[in-house]
Amino acid sequence: MPSPRSLWLLQQSFRNGGPAYKYPKWVLSNFQCDFHRVSIFQREHKPIPKAESPERLDHHSLGTRLSLFMKDPSSPGSPLFHPDGTHIFQKLQAFLRAQYPLFGIQEVITPIIYKRDLWVLSGHWKNYEDDFFTVTEGGQQGLKDSEVQIRESAQYGLKPMNCPGHCLLFQSQKRSYRDLPIRYADFSPLHRNEISGSLSGLTRLRRFHQDDGHIFCRPGQVEQEIKTTLEFVKMVYRLFDLGSYKLVLSTRPERGFIGRKDEWDRAEAQLEAALKKSKVHFKINVGDGAFYGPKIDIILTDNNGKEHQTATIQLDFQLPQRFGLEYNSPAPEQEAKGISTTDATLMSQVGMVTPVIIHRAIFGSLERFMALLIERYQGHWPFWLSPRQLIILTIGNDPKINEYAMATARTLATPSSPPHVPRNLESANFAVHTDLSDRPIAKKILEARMKQYNIICIIGSRNVEARSLDLSFYGQSTSVKTWSSIERVLPGSTGPVQKLAKNNYRNIPGLRISTEKCLELMRCFCKEWL
Repeated sequence: MPSPRSLWLLQQSFRNGGPAYKYPKWVLSNFQCDFHRVSIFQREHKPIPKAESPERLDHHSLGTRLSLFMKDPSSPGSPLFHPDGTHIFQKLQAFLRAQYPLFGIQEVITPIIYKRDLWVLSGHWKNYEDDFFTVTEGGQQGLKDSEVQIRESAQYGLKPMNCPGHCLLFQSQKRSYRDLPIRYADFSPLHRNEISGSLSGLTRLRRFHQDDGHIFCRPGQVEQEIKTTLEFVKMVYRLFDLGSYKLVLSTRPERGFIGRKDEWDRAEAQLEAALKKSKVHFKINVGDGAFYGPKIDIILTDNNGKEHQTATIQLDFQLPQRFGLEYNSPAPEQEAKGISTTDATLMSQVGMVTPVIIHRAIFGSLERFMALLIERYQGHWPFWLSPRQLIILTIGNDPKINEYAMATARTLATPSSPPHVPRNLESANFAVHTDLSDRPIAKKILEARMKQYNIICIIGSRNVEARSLDLSFYGQSTSVKTWSSIERVLPGSTGPVQKLAKNNYRNIPGLRISTEKCLELMRCFCKEWL
């Protein structure tokens, strides 16, 4: 057995970032602590603060320390994502994709580059020219002067938004009033030539992704579509616990807008009516609308008090007219005014009507939304979103222990997956890592804590004999949901003596559990957060 001083030292090492940690006694008897090595480790590796800590790090610092993303001068304003950052990014995309069927949204894929002529038609070239990345067709060697001039006229622009491409998709087929609304969504990368001085972390970029969507609807459907989109925003932002957000209705700019003033007045009135019927508080920002229509912006605030626009809902009567978009409808005059009728004489008349486009984004820029989440969670991610869900730490260097640890990792990471057999598309994957190094367990635990794993799993000789695992849940963002899940999987489990600190709990004891129950518990954690 270790000496009293060794046990005391181990408890002190567990206090790194929080109160003393209660761990199964048999684990303490498996190793001795080295005072010098642990103290040096603690001095050299300052722990990332918990969410309730007064020291709130920004997403730049956390992104570097947690190996989420990096920047390089070879591509300013275009971040490079490490595997963990990519994991979070793709989880956010997958989350939205899972919600799309609930709202009748269909995902599409469109080019990232179009000829200049398309941007002139849409009005973006005139109103957005300075923000375009332009490309000219190459391969001019050996051509005659007249042919070179033709080639030079073929100028392209990397897309800063998706709406023209979605208009082309709508335009490609004959449409009936029965087909509407048609709702497209697109995760294509966008490029905007922001000035270098305005670039900032993940919040202001030259290359980014939006959960960009466009709803092609009948005039009489506008109000309901806006209301449904606001409900979508409310559902998502409540889940991520991002706090209160502001809604801003931006109206027609004084100069540079396209279309008639009466169309703008009608669009602004529809947006305002939808906000009032949704019973949400909003303010009006006069003159800050897009050049093609008024918009509703959702504003979130970061740790430094700076405001960021995330979600947006924009009403557009102009693009459908510019692209000549139409659908077939009875009583076309009433239909264009959004008036429903059952008059047989009017219904006998059939004609073409121009749809309305609603531009919408729930996250807005995924990179910007991710930056706000990084600062909100301070690395303590909800289990379903975490890139470091569980790590297995071994005690000693016994081959039997390592073999059991690797087998457990495979079972937890890709459950029910025989080797060399294609997996079902619905199969769950968990981010499970291992540390089989022959180092002191105290050092391995401290390192896992600083990397902010949700669950730390310890495996020693007694675990191999009992075919069990010992789990620590210190990295979970809240123990309320943690213990709710544990109670569901293992009814009658003894809860800890809770210590409340700004809605986060500490002093969570360890739990001994089988591999099968651990897998069930991990699935339960995902359901608790979603």
